[in-house]
Amino acid sequence: MFETLSDRLGGVLKGLRNRGRLTESDVVEVLAEVRTALLEADVNVTVVRDVVERIRVNAVGATASTALNPGQQVIKIVNDELVAMLGGETLKITYATHPPTVVLMAGLQGAGKTTNAAKLASWFKSQGRQPMLVGADLQRPAAVEQLRVLGAQINVPVFSEPGDPVVTAKLGLVEAQRLGKDVLIVDTAGRLAIDAEMMKQVKEISQAVQPKFTFLVIDAMTGQDAVTVAKSFDETLSIDGVILSKLDGDARGGAALSVKQVLGKPIAFASTGEKLDAFEQFHPDRMASRILGMGDMLTLIEQAEKVFEKEKAEATAAKMLEGEFTLEDFLEQLQQLKKMGSLQGVMGMMPGIPKEMKNAQIPDDQVKRTEAIIYSMTPQERARPELIDGSRRVRISKGSGTTVADVNRLVKQFSEMKKMMKQMGGKGALGGKRGKGSKSSGMPDDLAAALGSRLGPR
Repeated sequence: MFETLSDRLGGVLKGLRNRGRLTESDVVEVLAEVRTALLEADVNVTVVRDVVERIRVNAVGATASTALNPGQQVIKIVNDELVAMLGGETLKITYATHPPTVVLMAGLQGAGKTTNAAKLASWFKSQGRQPMLVGADLQRPAAVEQLRVLGAQINVPVFSEPGDPVVTAKLGLVEAQRLGKDVLIVDTAGRLAIDAEMMKQVKEISQAVQPKFTFLVIDAMTGQDAVTVAKSFDETLSIDGVILSKLDGDARGGAALSVKQVLGKPIAFASTGEKLDAFEQFHPDRMASRILGMGDMLTLIEQAEKVFEKEKAEATAAKMLEGEFTLEDFLEQLQQLKKMGSLQGVMGMMPGIPKEMKNAQIPDDQVKRTEAIIYSMTPQERARPELIDGSRRVRISKGSGTTVADVNRLVKQFSEMKKMMKQMGGKGALGGKRGKGSKSSGMPDDLAAALGSRLGPR
């Protein structure tokens, strides 16, 4: 979502790297570029003015520093301001002393409220909780049925009764207590636009269930309208945080950069894709790092830990660094990597990845083509790709429905990657020698392997 902003800010920093000192004219130039970049990203005008002024004050004070070069100074100053704009600290989720912890979901129709209610339930499950969903949106046709379908997919019970939404919410709370559930998520009705009746209903539901958290779901692609909506809901409900849906979209992202500054309420979660597990806590510092092109290794590692078994990952990493990594290992890592979500999203979180690779589209059929080629090899060929001569390449291409050129490309790329990883094997993560018996976490190496040369033939 922040590609345009990231590109603009990246251009500013790149232009300063070779300058020996940060002069006042440099500061003026940076401020102009930052102002333009934020406005083009549809950030609230008042927010832009305040942020640019703070950057100006800090940048002028930093010109006397000799510890950092100009690029480093600007990166730190802009990064600190982006973190502040996005909320400063991650919202801490606490739980009620007497279960269940009630979470109320509010928002306009079409913002993704029902889907995000299910995603939030899935997130609570991943934290070891036992959530239950309540369908109190009794106005939108099939809203409750949609919630039931989503609940079944994540094995979370859904409660709903026809009639009065307020009564339904109350009964849902009683049912959650009876079943021993420790988190209750209440999905409420929305409208195409804010109106008094909707606000009255959601306020009555809130008074009935006394939520510990009230989250407003905002479509990140609606721009500054989202901030206006958030203001109206906050006046009625006093929201605790915002859930940004469709953060993986191609909009400019101004809502994400404005909501905290305008409302004083943090972004709690972000929906990063269509799948129910494409949902994560919002970390302002990590998002700022992504925007500035510095990657987000913490989130990447957290996602990887969910799908990579630690012992197997360490064993695979050791094989890679010793030059014993095979196409069979590569296939296994590729299949694990697919479970982490969008491959483009994974690369976007890796620091040092060139812009053209981050923005490159990696269609599913490209990955499937790579898998098909490896599946068409014999176990011996997967273990020793150097055995794959001309006649074998013809056989593999026919068996996989690809071309000989595709097979050649994959074998060549794998060979180059294997050679590179073996060369890295003699050094530690910080450039020191890799001692005997030393271990790697396996995570970055496995990811590098699975992403090797953009996943094979195109």
